[in-house]
Amino acid sequence: MTAQEPVPMTVAEVAALPAVVDLMTAARALRIGRTTAYALARAGDFPCPVLRAGTGWRVPTVGLLRVLGLEPPTT
Repeated sequence: MTAQEPVPMTVAEVAALPAVVDLMTAARALRIGRTTAYALARAGDFPCPVLRAGTGWRVPTVGLLRVLGLEPPTT
């Protein structure tokens, strides 16, 4: 049995994300696999800021958008 790669997100899907997403949603947007995403988060090396929330990880969407070069313009 082989592992499947995450299906990449479209720009429209990324733009529709809520203010905070789980680690796997952020990893999918960045085209990072599950094992790598968790390893990077634990090591403090995930490409955007992550927050430890109990036993899970949360990723503020603004940081994800910044890494993807899609952050909204500031006024």
